[in-house]
Amino acid sequence: MKLAPHLHRIGNDIVAAYLIETEEGVTVVDAGLPGHWKDLVRELASMGRTPDDVRGLILTHGDSDHIGFAERLRREHKVPVYVHSADADRAKGGDKPKATIGRFRIGALLGFAGYTLRKNGLRATYLTDVVEVADGDVLPLPGAPVIVGMPGHSPGSIAVFSPAVEAVFVGDALTTRSVLTGATGLQPAPFTDEPAAALDSLSRLAGFEASWVLPGHGAPWRGDLAAVESEVRRAGN
Repeated sequence: MKLAPHLHRIGNDIVAAYLIETEEGVTVVDAGLPGHWKDLVRELASMGRTPDDVRGLILTHGDSDHIGFAERLRREHKVPVYVHSADADRAKGGDKPKATIGRFRIGALLGFAGYTLRKNGLRATYLTDVVEVADGDVLPLPGAPVIVGMPGHSPGSIAVFSPAVEAVFVGDALTTRSVLTGATGLQPAPFTDEPAAALDSLSRLAGFEASWVLPGHGAPWRGDLAAVESEVRRAGN
């Protein structure tokens, strides 16, 4: 799906990943579930591109519903996969805190589980090699993506700011559709390691000049980035 010139989304409001396209090639942000590979190839074809045009894949964190086709893209097309150093082990299948479900609605939970099943997400293919990044890094990739440390959801959770498409890709730093309840709008993401730290990290978004806030789960959001933190905190109360 084309969101704007040079900006595309694959997946849907349950699980999404994104593509930035410039003359130099394509940057992919997050890799969804393994079954999103076909969506990636289809979207690239609509752009007149192939996986060989992908110059890099950036993971906003190392959870299984974000690393989907990453290892395949790395292995088959020699695409470097970038992840924050604090989540490198997580992306390779290392230990992570046991998630607590909390409040949920059975319909939304079954919808998430069913979509995960259809996209072959029950068995994650973990990374065998990554390029570690840190807060403030500007990567040599299409769209000049900037790494923004957003610890909380995971230790190495990041946002990715691309001035070329005026977008901030936030992964699970927040969500606009809870996979547990189906509730929509800016809100805290479920399955977060340290909820208080995740909320505090949202203040970092206020300084970016962007038209889009693009989460890993939920619809794209447009508005004043300075208001994001307060809106998410309000929704979490």
